[in-house]
Amino acid sequence: MDKLVGLFRRYWRWIVWIPLGLFLAFQLYFFFQIGWWVHHNPSSTSFMRQQLSVLREKNPKAKLRHKWIPYKRISRNLKRAVIASEDANFTDHEGVDWDALLKAYEKNSRKGKIVAGGSTITQQLAKNLFLSGSKSYFRKGQEIIITYMLEFWMEKERIFELYLNLVEFGTGVFGAEAAARHYYGTSASSLSAEQAARLAAMLPKPRYFDTHRNSGYLMHRTALILRRMGSADVPR
Repeated sequence: MDKLVGLFRRYWRWIVWIPLGLFLAFQLYFFFQIGWWVHHNPSSTSFMRQQLSVLREKNPKAKLRHKWIPYKRISRNLKRAVIASEDANFTDHEGVDWDALLKAYEKNSRKGKIVAGGSTITQQLAKNLFLSGSKSYFRKGQEIIITYMLEFWMEKERIFELYLNLVEFGTGVFGAEAAARHYYGTSASSLSAEQAARLAAMLPKPRYFDTHRNSGYLMHRTALILRRMGSADVPR
């Protein structure tokens, strides 16, 4: 025991500084990568690559459906619907809705496990870009750090453009354009209010609703989003 204590005293600086240095190096990578994406579009994300790997376990030739389109070519109906569904205060907060996080924490405490995340649109984008779909408080902490980096570098419109082009809408379906083609055979610029509301309603469980399109919950949620869309504050 004395020998272990002696070793710790001798090498404690290395034990502390090496992990800290690695942590900071990762944060710098995230920070400068986000800076690059201010003017350049990501071709894929960590979450997209993870899902492609899962699909290729069953079909080695599987491909993701994804096509990038500019913000102005995405239907305003879809923008309103996603704001109404996912983050009504998106244009007002600085990336994290702490009240929603507190409510999620209280719910998780009651359930004894992580069942809610309280994530804003910016937080969801942070997770999609760099992290996995796993649920843990450590991952949540990293998500919050990346969220503030996104808000530091980008205007709300750019954050929302990235989100709408990268979010998962179904099994192997990512982004507004691919979703519009997959579900309605049209472009993202032509989505009606009801079509947009239905796509937004699918976001919490897109792979499930991809195969359960007549779900009663989905129809109810779509109607609710339609009623809320008129008051949604969308980045110009």
